[in-house]
Amino acid sequence: MSTMNISLPDTLKSFVDDQVGQRGYGSSGEYVRDLIRKDQDRQQLRSMLLVGAHSESAEPADAAYFERLHQRVKRTTHLK
Repeated sequence: MSTMNISLPDTLKSFVDDQVGQRGYGSSGEYVRDLIRKDQDRQQLRSMLLVGAHSESAEPADAAYFERLHQRVKRTTHLK
């Protein structure tokens, strides 16, 4: 694992310390790693949404489409 040192103003350092304590992180590094992972997930989701927004729709997103989707989710949930 590589090491990265960052400088923070006192107000941000206090905020990080508070978050570590309040959210049960073991260290400030653990908190920052979690933030970075969440940002990676957010960027991946944004990319997927943009790809989807620019693609042709396979079928209309009408009430029947959402009912089929709902039924598929229910079947998947029951399998777990």
